[in-house]
Amino acid sequence: MNKRELNPARALYYGLFSKLFVFTTNENRYEGLDEILKILIENPMDNNSGEALKEILDFYNTGGEEAFIKEYDVIFNDPVGDVVRTTASIYCDGVESGKKTLEVRNFLAKTKIRRNEATFKEPEDSVGFLMTFMYELIELIIMGEESYSTVQHCLYVEVINEFIDEFIEDLYATEHSNIYKSVAVVLNAFIAFERLYFDVKKPQPRVKEEAISCESVSDEEAERRMRNRIEKSVASLQQSCALEDEYFEKYHTD
Repeated sequence: MNKRELNPARALYYGLFSKLFVFTTNENRYEGLDEILKILIENPMDNNSGEALKEILDFYNTGGEEAFIKEYDVIFNDPVGDVVRTTASIYCDGVESGKKTLEVRNFLAKTKIRRNEATFKEPEDSVGFLMTFMYELIELIIMGEESYSTVQHCLYVEVINEFIDEFIEDLYATEHSNIYKSVAVVLNAFIAFERLYFDVKKPQPRVKEEAISCESVSDEEAERRMRNRIEKSVASLQQSCALEDEYFEKYHTD
């Protein structure tokens, strides 16, 4: 696999998912979406994702941006509905702004990429931000900054790969999903490709903990669990990706 030759196509996919998953009121939110779809339709990952890409383009050509915004808001932003959650923390840690948020901030701090807090309101471990972060890293690599290859590897393996299947399942299953079912099909095919690119396996399905009511947990037990969670988070952050260690030894030892 010639990874360098594959990077422009990977950037297109991450750019596509950035446009489809980032919440923004920017009037140029979907600028270039149809051009990206037309390019990807020419060489899809497989037949199913190829058909799904055509469905997305037809949806865009028929309903325009308003149709996308309407479905996006119902799926992800309905204040009274059962929305699809988008952060790695909620899938991996069971809470928002958990360990995965800290991990992504840790990766972000080691690059020159910064979140525009004025326009980007979602957490750093949201699907929209992660897709955008990967897009920016690949663009830097294409422009010759090969050192970021390690960061993109660690971000994918340690964060995205850990929860993205559960997000895709939720996105496909929600009753509010129409065209976003097609988006889920394309994302699923792309994630399978990315696992080949990074040579990483699909994780085993997560065993979901049985819900325990607040009344059944004593204050001491709640405190013990919180203490354990914090200790595990600190230990995890200290044990950075092996490739990341190699990268920082190579590029930051002056």
